Amino acid sequence: MLKTSINPHFDMKKHLIVSLLGLFLVAASTAVSAQKTTTPAAQKVSLAPAVARPKLVVGIVVDQMRWDYLTRFRPLFKANGGLTRLLSQGYSCENNFIPYTPTVTACGHTCAYTGSVPAIHGITGNAWWDNQLMRSVYCSEDKTVKGVGSKTEADGQMSPRNMLTTTIGDELRLATNFKSKVVGIAIKDRGAILPAGHSATGAYWYEGASGNFITSTYYTNQLPAWVTEFNNRKVVDSLYKLGWNTALPAATYADYATADQKEYEGKPFGKDALGFPYDLSKYIGKDYGKISSTPHGNTLTTEMAKAAIIAEKLGQTGNTDMLTVSYSSPDYIGHSFGPNSWENVDDYVRLDEELGKFFAFLDAQVGNGQYTVFLTADHAVAHVPGFMTEHKLPGGAVNDAGIQKEMNAQLKAKYGIENLVVSMYNYQVHLNHNKLDSAKVDDAPIKKWIADYMKKNEAVANAFPTSEIMTTPINKTLREMLANGFYPRRSGDVQIIFKPGYIDGGNTGTTHGLWYPYDAHIPLLWYGYGINKGSSHKETYMTDIAVTLAALLKVQMPNGAVGKVIEEVIKK
Repeated sequence: MLKTSINPHFDMKKHLIVSLLGLFLVAASTAVSAQKTTTPAAQKVSLAPAVARPKLVVGIVVDQMRWDYLTRFRPLFKANGGLTRLLSQGYSCENNFIPYTPTVTACGHTCAYTGSVPAIHGITGNAWWDNQLMRSVYCSEDKTVKGVGSKTEADGQMSPRNMLTTTIGDELRLATNFKSKVVGIAIKDRGAILPAGHSATGAYWYEGASGNFITSTYYTNQLPAWVTEFNNRKVVDSLYKLGWNTALPAATYADYATADQKEYEGKPFGKDALGFPYDLSKYIGKDYGKISSTPHGNTLTTEMAKAAIIAEKLGQTGNTDMLTVSYSSPDYIGHSFGPNSWENVDDYVRLDEELGKFFAFLDAQVGNGQYTVFLTADHAVAHVPGFMTEHKLPGGAVNDAGIQKEMNAQLKAKYGIENLVVSMYNYQVHLNHNKLDSAKVDDAPIKKWIADYMKKNEAVANAFPTSEIMTTPINKTLREMLANGFYPRRSGDVQIIFKPGYIDGGNTGTTHGLWYPYDAHIPLLWYGYGINKGSSHKETYMTDIAVTLAALLKVQMPNGAVGKVIEEVIKK
């Protein structure tokens, strides 16, 4: 039988190797285990906290609102009304002004959201004469797009392309890599399009021909389902059924306005509709445009805004969203009836109530304290000339169409050129330079002749070539406002300055557009997330709105902004 000889030295060496190998494996296993537990912690990136912002910003522009309405009509506002909430719980900039002329709708909406002036953002009026295209241009027209949901072609061919700068909504979209939503709502196309900006999620305006809210292919090729659903409800017909009667006892209006029926008031509902109550039921299914000249237009706008908030989940996207709302009806009502009419008083009583309901909706939908609101106006308004005359106040109306016709007749006789004056848009005289160039006629003597001709008019305080804005001896504030409104391609050759109280128009109704406080002194109210409570008489400007919002939202201000942050408004 064979015996195995065991070498003790070999066994000891083998044991030592095995032991060392075991220790190595344990150590390696421990190291790997330790690495597995410690590496993720070491690799974690320390992220800064998210920027604190409201869930939703709601910008409200009341089309044609004088600052003094806040004090004149305050006793009529409800305890739970929207204007009451803004005044009692928000911040009011009491001395807020428009810093340019002309004080008209398109310029105002653009300024509020760009923080800029017509000389920079390019929107020099609701329309203007383009010196290169040699034709009239509407502020938001865009022949490269088509209407979506529109009945008529022209109503839908709209976009913000004529606006040359960004808006605060554009900058918010840029800051969130376009995750924030921005939606514009208004009866007027320009009131929806220009505030919403170039990169808007959507903009929707009301078409009187169809009674529907529409958009254009600039934004989408098909109406969103929620817009179609809203249109199918025909809210306008339901509102027409209500008619328009006074919201308060008739005796109340006598303390705030002249008599209900005045010969110098317009008649938007026909020559036989002389005063309250107004029967609107006759327009059901026939004339969808009349709603704009009633407070029901504000209700229609609010309902559309609510639908947008719900469908687009504004304030619930995880990013700060923005809704721009323009209430167009006060402008239609104000133009027809004037600031001292029963209709105007009633409109603001109802607007206060409408805004109160809207804010209650926002409280429930977004959360009280989770959204920021600002409210301003695109312009104010002059008193009706007939009202001024009635009360022995200076003022009157100017027939600018008649003046243009007479000037052209005299210029033809003098120079042999027909229709040299092509426009009197925006209180400026525009010449046909193509005709002047063809005839090799120097325009300097013509501009001087026009200025001299206009200065003979009882309504005109001054007139001079626009090239002399900075050198003509005029008030400093007026000079700055004129310069801020001048964009060469879209502005005229001769500037006209009306005397206070004078307007361009006819025998009924009123308008706006001048530099005087009755056109340029507008409200500015703030409320909600990040907003202080209080008021100030410090002078502020419409250009400050977008810049203050940029500071609140911690985003870049719009690229043409010239305003300043109103520091008192923002909580530290």
